[in-house]
Amino acid sequence: MQLNPYGEYAVLLAASLANDPPADRAEIIARTRTFGMTMSFVPEPGDHALVTAAVNDWLTVVDAADPQRRAEILNTQMAAAAAYPRLTDHDDEGWHLHYRDQNQTLAHVLRAVFSVGTALHLTTRGMQRLGRCAAGFTAGDPCRNVIVDVTRNGRQRYCSVRCANRAAVRRHRARRHQK
Repeated sequence: MQLNPYGEYAVLLAASLANDPPADRAEIIARTRTFGMTMSFVPEPGDHALVTAAVNDWLTVVDAADPQRRAEILNTQMAAAAAYPRLTDHDDEGWHLHYRDQNQTLAHVLRAVFSVGTALHLTTRGMQRLGRCAAGFTAGDPCRNVIVDVTRNGRQRYCSVRCANRAAVRRHRARRHQK
């Protein structure tokens, strides 16, 4: 039996949906497949809007100002998505645990996966390892991308090399201007 803790991939999936919102349910399903989810999802009217709401709720965790507040929000989200753990062997993946009931809707499954995965990510890697791109904190910079820090040293501040380079150029120009 393997343990499927919904760790890193779940947080990266949530960030992907937040940073590049899908246009419809089919794109959401495709994204879940890209991040390793193979199970099927029960269709529900309004799936796209419900998943968008789940991502927006998850963003309150990303934007929480301190670890205590972040934990409070996550605890509330996990309680709302709670289901008993159960063994499953779908899609020939081998026996593993799911933290949800069988045949739940897409939005409900993603809420559970996001909250449990984020809690596992933050408790194993550090409560500071989730946030927004540092470039966006500079006046006039539009970047609001989510950063899921999975680096070894825990110092990721930018969502991309492009944002890091823009910030470095701004710092360089500011130093030259001060001279």
